Amino acid sequence: MSYKKDKAIEASAWIVMSLILYKFVPRNKFREAQLAFLFKQVITWIFGLIVVENGIIKYPHRLFFKKANKASFTFEFFILPAFCSLFNIYYPEQKHQIYKVLHYAFYTSIIVILEIYAIKSTNLIKYKKWTWYWSYITIMISYYISRLYYRWFFRYNNSQPIMKI
Repeated sequence: MSYKKDKAIEASAWIVMSLILYKFVPRNKFREAQLAFLFKQVITWIFGLIVVENGIIKYPHRLFFKKANKASFTFEFFILPAFCSLFNIYYPEQKHQIYKVLHYAFYTSIIVILEIYAIKSTNLIKYKKWTWYWSYITIMISYYISRLYYRWFFRYNNSQPIMKI
């Protein structure tokens, strides 16, 4: 795929994800979504740099910050954190355990499916010493860590945050 098409896909990802956030993040949950977004950025920044700098994953075509680092700003700092925001604000806190497991699987699967598409159809990402199941595992773990932080920060009790910002 050409560099122009890769740039168009990456720009489209920004537009589509921005619209999804605008549509699906309620105003009363904006601060919660923002906390999840920023915390996920911390996780992906650390882990993303480790895998990229060690040559495990490569991002040949990047739209933003090509000279700053080798990671994909779009994927690591916008798409993953945006999904994490939605994951946390729609988490089925009061539902049965099976719904919680399915919630993790659903949000992780969306990202991995998009990543597999990007690997097969674009030059936006290339696996060197990585596979899709490592992405699945690490993304699910990062969701779990972000959920722990989210719950700690808001101290959920009966599904209502005690600490309001």
